Amino acid sequence: MPEPQPPKPWMSGGGRAPEDGAIAATGMGGAMDLATSEGETLERTPGGPDGTGPQEKARSLWSDAWRDLRRNPVFIVSGLVILFLVVISLWPSLIASGNPLSCDLAKAQEGSQPGHPFGFDGQGCDVYTRTVYGTRVSIAVGVCATLGVAILGSVLGGLAGFFGGVWDSVLSRITDIFFAIPVVLGGLVLLSVVTSNTVWPVIGFMVLLGWPQLSRIARGSVITTKQNDYVQAARALGASNSRLLLRHITPNAVAPVIVVATIALGTYIALEATLSYLGVGLKPPTVSWGIDISSASAYIRQAPHMLLWPAGALAITVLAFIMLGDAVRDALDPKLR
Repeated sequence: MPEPQPPKPWMSGGGRAPEDGAIAATGMGGAMDLATSEGETLERTPGGPDGTGPQEKARSLWSDAWRDLRRNPVFIVSGLVILFLVVISLWPSLIASGNPLSCDLAKAQEGSQPGHPFGFDGQGCDVYTRTVYGTRVSIAVGVCATLGVAILGSVLGGLAGFFGGVWDSVLSRITDIFFAIPVVLGGLVLLSVVTSNTVWPVIGFMVLLGWPQLSRIARGSVITTKQNDYVQAARALGASNSRLLLRHITPNAVAPVIVVATIALGTYIALEATLSYLGVGLKPPTVSWGIDISSASAYIRQAPHMLLWPAGALAITVLAFIMLGDAVRDALDPKLR
């Protein structure tokens, strides 16, 4: 019987590997091709031959989303429109030098004239000036209502999704009750008894009936996020509930809330105009697109320009925020990439 050959150095873990084209025996009696050269192996090692070279920095969800948004023409166009609206809402005198409350009945329902490109309304007020100044109220109502709804809904929904139990059950039943209230009908009932001419009753009504939607979105996102491995690992290491919520769950669960809130902002602007048109929202002398549309609806045949410009400004604003929300949703949703 021939004597067994001693194992090669490279088969026992020491020495160097076989040359290109060598065949190494496997533990199951088969063979494995070791034709890969040492140079190719080193090239495939991350960071260079010794693993200490420069490596590509891992990108987060937010950096990837921002990169996608910068390349999305829908986001660029809608962002520029919204930026323009915000600027003129803060400084309307930049493009409109007149007074929106200065009217001349002698010019009532007249069309476009030099210095008055949009004509005059039924009271002889400059439609262009009122359209520009109406941006301030619409943007203010939309932004304040969205912030209130996002904060209240996110806090209540996030806590319910994180702790669960009785708190979650009670909040779910409360949101069901609010979902059963028609928004416009609720506005007609609640705002009809308000005599204030400020925007705060309208904002408060929107927050009151708008938080359940954001609450359910936040609740579902927190429930999904808290089941991830990194949250369970942090909990096993002794992280407190506040640390889990602030450091691990909130940054990874807030994306759906941002998307829904961005789209809802345009909806709240349209809702304010609707309530003002029905006479229960903002009231004169406040300058609002809804008030101007309501006043112009009676003269749509004789002077359609009175309705065209404020309604067009309202439509463009709502469309811009909806397009922005769609772009943000596409960027933050990994399933759509």
